[in-house]
Amino acid sequence: MTFTHRQGGFLNVLFMFVHVCLETSRSLTRVTSAAMTNEGAELSVPVPWGQIRGKVWGPDHGRPVLCVHGWADNCGAFKALIPLLPKEFRYVALDLPGHGLSSHRPPGVFYCFPAYVADVRRVADALRLRRFSIIGHSMGGEIAALFTALYPDMVDALVLLDSFGFLPTDTEEVSRVMRQGMDEMLQFEKKTEEKRRVYSYETAVQRLSAANPTLSERSVHVLLERGLLQTEGGFVFSRDLRVHFKNIVRLSLEQSLDLQSRIQASVLIVLAAGGSDRMLSEPAQNKFTSTLRQCLQDEKYTVATVPGDHHVHLNDPEAVAPFVSNFLRTKVLSRPTGEHKL
Repeated sequence: MTFTHRQGGFLNVLFMFVHVCLETSRSLTRVTSAAMTNEGAELSVPVPWGQIRGKVWGPDHGRPVLCVHGWADNCGAFKALIPLLPKEFRYVALDLPGHGLSSHRPPGVFYCFPAYVADVRRVADALRLRRFSIIGHSMGGEIAALFTALYPDMVDALVLLDSFGFLPTDTEEVSRVMRQGMDEMLQFEKKTEEKRRVYSYETAVQRLSAANPTLSERSVHVLLERGLLQTEGGFVFSRDLRVHFKNIVRLSLEQSLDLQSRIQASVLIVLAAGGSDRMLSEPAQNKFTSTLRQCLQDEKYTVATVPGDHHVHLNDPEAVAPFVSNFLRTKVLSRPTGEHKL
């Protein structure tokens, strides 16, 4: 693919955005974690506005794998899958900012993919990871793919769960979507501060189930372990309401294809038969995913489809684990240790 000056300008801006985010936090980076238990160790990485939380499973010197959850989920989304994966790895599952137990971004700050990429880099720097693997689900897959494209020398293997890694936006829609996201933020800021709605645990279960009808009952309870905070009279949802606003940073198909071409790592894509590929069936979006699929013929890509829905890795981890396990063993464990450190 020919690399144009226009694309180069866009990528330079993207790199600059991520590095500006990083420069504000390098001197503050440190890690605290609890002793390992069957539930995993608790992870806390200080950042300028608070902390990024998460869970860690596996031996201290295991090959590192960062796990990035999808939109409005938390690191509990990997709780059922990780115990089924190879024991030689050290799995670090993150609560993205504004999700789970991680701090919300400061007032006036947008949630967008480049900012999430900077968050992943913050955690990697805190853990002194020079090279590692990434597993990303849905939105987490897009964050993981963008990170791998921007920092190809840091990632040796990329696993995308029900995600193609990039979700292009029609250029004719970009301005509308950007404006919508900005308007949502500005309207939110004009509202007087209101107390968060308090739920009983049973009502919170019903609310999450209604919002995510494909989640099994067990999966709902798993996500609520980090998705609720106890307060006077009941529980409140822990996630920042601003994560629901439109993402104002959008990529065109051309930009997505260019970024995709920059990925050097081996890539496994595990699609759910009833997942996002089915949901993105509109003609315009199908055109984009079809084009992205054509690029997956490269030998570094492995694509598998499993029965299930968008959260199959949480609802039915046994269907996903064999593919991920085989991929990690053949693409990572079979290679020299190199620059891994945790």
